[in-house]
Amino acid sequence: MLLFRSEQHVDRWCKQWNRPRGGVLGLQQGCRLAKEWYGDRLSPAWRPKSASEAEAAF
Repeated sequence: MLLFRSEQHVDRWCKQWNRPRGGVLGLQQGCRLAKEWYGDRLSPAWRPKSASEAEAAF
């Protein structure tokens, strides 16, 4: 995961490094995803997400 300050910054970085532009999340969306994905990680009852749970998170 890379963090950028703007959509234009993403475009410049992709051009500079000759990389295709992938998915871009806003800060709030990224935080929601992180909370969903890692929110229970320290719980003793934690278990890896199933494929369907992982797909639903995205």
